[in-house]
Amino acid sequence: MSRKGGLDWPALMRAGLQGLKLEPRHFWALTPAELQLMLGATGGQAPLLKKGLDALMNAYPDKKKDRFDE
Repeated sequence: MSRKGGLDWPALMRAGLQGLKLEPRHFWALTPAELQLMLGATGGQAPLLKKGLDALMNAYPDKKKDRFDE
């Protein structure tokens, strides 16, 4: 969604106004992150699921510090 030097506004406007059929006032009210979500571009990492959380918990278990910890 970005190009060297900033956002590719012509492409974003085509995607929002023609592809998503947004009215200009709705397009300009969106943040780039909101537009990205509407276009289905996720980027970044997948969410942490149970399997990944279990692996982290096994790798870094809680350690009791003294007799008052449960």
